[in-house]
This record gives sequence, structure tokens and C-alpha cells, in this order.
Amino acid sequence: MAAQERIAYINGNFVPESQAAIPIRDRGFIYGDAAFDVARTFQGRPFRLREHLDRLYASCRYLRLDPGMTQDEMEELTLEVLRKNLPLLGENEDYWVTQRVTRGVETPDGDVPTVLIECRPLPLATRARYYRTGVPMVTPSVPRTPPQFLSPRAKTHNYLNMVMGDLEARERNPEAWALLLDERGNLAEGKGCNVFIVKDGAIHTPNVQFVLPGITRDVVLELAQSTGVPAHERDIDQYDAYTADEAFLTSTSLCICPVASVNGSTIGDGTVPGPVTRGLIAAFSDLVGMDYVGQYLAHGG
Repeated sequence: MAAQERIAYINGNFVPESQAAIPIRDRGFIYGDAAFDVARTFQGRPFRLREHLDRLYASCRYLRLDPGMTQDEMEELTLEVLRKNLPLLGENEDYWVTQRVTRGVETPDGDVPTVLIECRPLPLATRARYYRTGVPMVTPSVPRTPPQFLSPRAKTHNYLNMVMGDLEARERNPEAWALLLDERGNLAEGKGCNVFIVKDGAIHTPNVQFVLPGITRDVVLELAQSTGVPAHERDIDQYDAYTADEAFLTSTSLCICPVASVNGSTIGDGTVPGPVTRGLIAAFSDLVGMDYVGQYLAHGG
């Protein structure tokens, strides 16, 4: 074990990350037959962990997948993994904290799930530039998987739909993030992120039936209500995006991050972030007790 190696939990044991092995016949590896969720810390403290675990267990129910432990037990194990790894957290850094539940290896006596809990530092340096210039987004030809085929509300290991969209978007613009459309041509979501547009002082985000209901997405809707910003969940097409005053992404790691353009079309007057986005960023920072944008920028040179 390396002197500075992080600790992970797997199937009843706390082990160095290098020893946290998955069997080659694990159904999560072979078929993507697994659910997962990811929280993040702020100054080493997990944010909305209970809500992330609620979503994990809802995903497991959708997949008819039994984690083999209660949600309270999963929470305590997650906090223990975090406690073991906090001494390795660098200055002004934070962690992603992840739980994964697979259906495990098929046996004659039934499936025994694999449960993995681990954490890793957020990629603060590589993403800092997006808070200065905004995220360029591209809508690829790959549509989001329709809910009648596989519900996007379940957070599963089957991410190929998103991966293919990302690959296509980055062929068009290496800096871009993919913004997948739904089957009707409306904005859906990106890999690990929800999208909002701002028009005439109100925020708008796609209907939850067609996207993963992000925890940060929910927080933004709560903040909008508490700060008097009108908020709407509705169908949003590319016309709405091109004519928006502002746009931003929400995700566990990015929190709220401005969008600069969609398919090369500059959002609004090009100000990053716009006034409504800036106000929500400030409210989010107050909620979590730290300037998360400043944290990113401190690592981004």
C-alpha cells in the first residue's frame, strides 16, 4: 500500500484503492447492470448526502436491485470512507464521494450484489476555466434515451448514450460539452449535468421525465423560490436556447456554472455569468458555506 493511498469500501471490507477489485464476471462490468450516485464535499463536509442516497435507492428499486443493506447503513459506511480519506485531502480541495451497487456475479444460488464506496478529489484545475469563459455546449445527433426505453431518472452504469454524445460534441469542438436532445428535439441534459436557460428574469429547465433529476438542479429550484426568481420546468427547444438571455449548467461537482454558447451561438450578450446566474451562484455559495467558484479559480491559475 502506498503511503498516501486512499481507502475504499468493497463488499464488507475497507481496503486500499489498489486492492478494491471487481470480478471479471461482475454484471456491472459486463452489462452495465448497476446503479450509482455521487455526492461532493464542501470543506470536507458532504452536501445533501441523504438526498443522493435517496436517489441511489430509487435507482436500485427501478433496476430491481437489492443493495443488501439499509440506506442508513450505506450512509454510515459512506461517512466512514470519507473520514478515512479526509487526512489525504489537499489544501482547498474537496472530494467526489461515490456509491456503486452492481448485481454482482451470477451464481447458481442467485446474485450477490457488489457494493463499492470510494472518493476522489474534484478536478478543480481542469474545470476552472469554465467559470471565466463559460461552457461551450454542442447538441450532437445522438438523442437522449427516451423514457419509454430506459428511464433517465435512474442513475445507472449504462452511460453509453451520454458517452457517444460527448464524443461527437468534442469532435466538433474539443472544449465543448454535449447537450443531448430528447426524441422530440427539446433540450434534455449532458453527461452528469442539467441545463437551465434564463429569459426575462425567469429560469427554465427541462421536464424531469426526460432527465436525471439532479440534486443540484433541485437546490437551484429551491433557491429560485426563496430568492423570488420565477422558475419553470417545461419543454425547451433550440430556439429557446439561442434566444436566451443567460444559460447555466448544474451538477454535483460544478454546482452552478455558466454556459457561453450552444452550437457556436453566443448566449445573450456574452456576459459570463449573467446577472441571474450570478445571483444564484452567490445564493448557492451562501448555502454551502464557501465560495466554490473561488475554490475552482484558485486551482486554475
